[in-house]
Amino acid sequence: MQQEHFDVLIVGAGLSGIGAGYHLQSKCAGKSYVILEGRDCIGGTWDLFRYPGIRSDSDMFTLGYSFKPWTDPKAIADGPQILNYVRETAAENGIEKHICFRHRVKRAAWSTPDARWTVEVERITGEGATELVRFTCNFLFMCSGYYKYEAGYTPEFNGAADFAGRIVHPQKWTEDIDYAGKRVVVIGSGATAVTLVPELAKKAAQVTMLQRSPTYVVSRPAQDPVANKLRRNLPTRLAYHVIRWRNVMWGMFFFQLSRRRPDKVKNLILGGVRMALGPDYDIATHFTPRYNPWDQRLCLVPDGDLFKAIREKRAAVVTNEIDSFTRDGIRLKDGSELAADIIVTATGLVLQVVGGLEVSVDGNAVDFANTLTYKGMMYADVPNMASAFGYTNASWTLKCDLTCEYVCRLINYMDRHNFRQAMPHNDDPEITAQPSLDFTSGYVQRSVAKMPKQGSKQPWRLYQNYALDIVSLRFGRIDDGVMRYS
Repeated sequence: MQQEHFDVLIVGAGLSGIGAGYHLQSKCAGKSYVILEGRDCIGGTWDLFRYPGIRSDSDMFTLGYSFKPWTDPKAIADGPQILNYVRETAAENGIEKHICFRHRVKRAAWSTPDARWTVEVERITGEGATELVRFTCNFLFMCSGYYKYEAGYTPEFNGAADFAGRIVHPQKWTEDIDYAGKRVVVIGSGATAVTLVPELAKKAAQVTMLQRSPTYVVSRPAQDPVANKLRRNLPTRLAYHVIRWRNVMWGMFFFQLSRRRPDKVKNLILGGVRMALGPDYDIATHFTPRYNPWDQRLCLVPDGDLFKAIREKRAAVVTNEIDSFTRDGIRLKDGSELAADIIVTATGLVLQVVGGLEVSVDGNAVDFANTLTYKGMMYADVPNMASAFGYTNASWTLKCDLTCEYVCRLINYMDRHNFRQAMPHNDDPEITAQPSLDFTSGYVQRSVAKMPKQGSKQPWRLYQNYALDIVSLRFGRIDDGVMRYS
């Protein structure tokens, strides 16, 4: 069986995987690395999702890399723009030649005597044909995202087989889906639903967003006029970092205000919705959630496009529960029916840890559900392995950039001291395990029991705070008494 060795093996060629490649090249010169990607192209999420209107729900000054300024006038970018940005980064920095496409990582086994990982990979050789290949590495860096690519989450709907039209999950959207002039029902109220509805409404006869309960929806300009003015008057890189920090600080302020003064923030958000939809719209039913702001992620709508579609009667929101699908649409619990030609189930993702990888250490399987996360990126008693996982309350890339920096610091520290193994280990009996995600969102609650846990104190605690993480990851001690070196 073919076997190759690299100093670092990165899994995933999406936003975080390409970022990891850049950081390794620039901070760990001379280290060999490979990026294994199960699909046949760069991009991850931004290539996988093809549904109409696909876009970021974070501004690109914080979703963009720290090292590559976002220069497009649009701050809230669409999927193809983001995909182009990621691919451009890979091309500009020669990262492409380090990627092995159609390589699905299945298992990883750590050997302490050898101080290396043996990674089993399924290489796709043709239509349905695969072969098993092996890679070995000193450090394993998981950049495979947080959800299952094969399928999204779709509940069991009574009567789904009776529906005469087409049912599609946004994760499986294909170009042959023709919704022009059709009646479309989008089930869901999260980021995907609020993105899809105004875009579908441009061509569809009628679009209905059917939600069991509302989500907080906030309008924001697609272009940032202050940012565009700064970029006209300052050097590109300086302007980018000024805008980036402004947005980071504003985001942290708003999140903290939501935690401390939830009623005030709730009234602010609902006031914005009332201004957008007018005093006669039933905001209490359709846009007033049962939870506080930031108990779940807020939904962002650029230039109020969702509200505009509702005002113009091209889209409608129905808040009710589903009784069953029928031949011609959906019957609701109150007995009413929604007619539909196409039903889109924007009902969420299936979360998974380390890309569903089977991991063992010295022959013992790792159960991530019972494992503490160290600094939000490594795992207790799992050596030489890190995961890139972004923020739940801010842009994904902010945390991933810091994670990449820390991994490079760690590798360089090990080299300077001739260490072969770095393993976080908890021996503090006062540390208690807590859920790693405190969101009440359905997709989180469905999977939280399977996710790694955070600890009650540093460095096992997840703060979801960029400023604190800069102190910890960029400037904190590498030898902190918790990381065991050998």
